[in-house]
Amino acid sequence: MTALTDTDIQDNVRAALAEDIGSGDITAALIPASATATARVITREDGILCGRAWVDAVFAALDPALQPDWSVQDGDPIAANSILFTVRGPARALLTAERSALNFLQLLSGTATRCHHYAALVAGTGVRLLDTRKTIPGLRKAQKYAVHCGGCHNHRIGLYDAFLIKENHISACGGIGAAVRAAHATAPGKPVEVEVENLAELEQALAAGANRVMLDNFSLQAMRDAVALVAKQLELEASGNITEANLRSVAETGVDFISIGALTKDTRALDLSMRLLD
Repeated sequence: MTALTDTDIQDNVRAALAEDIGSGDITAALIPASATATARVITREDGILCGRAWVDAVFAALDPALQPDWSVQDGDPIAANSILFTVRGPARALLTAERSALNFLQLLSGTATRCHHYAALVAGTGVRLLDTRKTIPGLRKAQKYAVHCGGCHNHRIGLYDAFLIKENHISACGGIGAAVRAAHATAPGKPVEVEVENLAELEQALAAGANRVMLDNFSLQAMRDAVALVAKQLELEASGNITEANLRSVAETGVDFISIGALTKDTRALDLSMRLLD
């Protein structure tokens, strides 16, 4: 799983609050400063919970007295109309925190829920579903954490922790062999993955010493041929035009990984609601 730190979460929260509050919450200022309130957050639909740490950090940033009392953990299934948490404290701070807290929880729970759905489609095949770098700017680690909560897996975090040598890199380097050799020389120990478009290119990547090959838009039969060709000498990842309709068939070809941009880029936020109780 992608390494996520408290600093990452605090950075996300600071940016969200600065964006939302600006020079001050003028509507919350209508409420007496001494007023307190209790709020309850529910989900209006089934899903997988994700985002507790971001919610806690949002409330704490507005007032340390606001400490959500959670009924569920990240990764837990949640049923429509169930209570996720209650929180009590200064009414102004509570209402100022509401939108940012729910934005994080809705987005990350939506991502986890989508991943859980996709993971269920390939259950029992042994394949691992991977996310991509198609994430919301500024929230990559958060979404990759949600992917894990939903039962899928993380690809590289960014451009710095693993090589992914694609068509343009190959052309600029003078071929697959040259690109792979340069990668191993540039950053020994970093994973080296090569995207290929046919079996001939796969053979070149195998001979060059790539650690993983991405099969770009291969047919199902070509994927099976690729699995037989490499015979577990390196890892195989399928990518391109993979949908819910063909996902299971791709998994059954024997590839090790399937990368799917839709796990993060097509996320629909879960429908959540917060209401004051007093």
